[in-house]
Amino acid sequence: MNLTMNRNVLAEAFGANEGAALRLKQVALVVLGIAVLAAAAKIKVPMWPVPITMGTFAVLTVGAAYGPRLGLVTILGYMIVGALGFDVFAGSSAEAFGIEYMMGGTGGYLVGYVLATVALGVLARAGWDRSAPKMAGAMLLGNAMIYVPGLIWLGMLYGWDKPILEWGLTPFLVGDAIKLALAAVILPLAWKLVGRARD
Repeated sequence: MNLTMNRNVLAEAFGANEGAALRLKQVALVVLGIAVLAAAAKIKVPMWPVPITMGTFAVLTVGAAYGPRLGLVTILGYMIVGALGFDVFAGSSAEAFGIEYMMGGTGGYLVGYVLATVALGVLARAGWDRSAPKMAGAMLLGNAMIYVPGLIWLGMLYGWDKPILEWGLTPFLVGDAIKLALAAVILPLAWKLVGRARD
């Protein structure tokens, strides 16, 4: 596996790349990223057996587009906004906001969001976001990094005698496969458009 981390990520393909202008761009990207994550968490596309939520798609795409450092700052900023009680998570409601929601059944998946964001950023630095097959592999790995802590947390919270896989994995696999295919096309296409814009 080639993880030579010397490739630019999409966020570095435009705008300033040094000095105060770079810092300003990074702040703007973090704010934009948090807004995108919050909006995507609320999008539900009708699908069988459960609706497709776009939160994981946004998490993995932001990670790949921003790289590991800026992606980490963005996802942690998103978590802080959620912890403060703002309605930015997929299932948060008037009954459960902030820390209370984050410590519920979704808690492990939120930890997975952080891990997956950094992982996608690392793989993008290695150039995996430039080709559809590698991007699909990166998305698959990112999804696994979301599900593993999510399922472990569900088991610890509700007991391993409960149908943990039926609650937290199998209903979402069809939707995840669609999101994986979508990201595998979008990010390499974005790089092609960047290349054409520079020609």
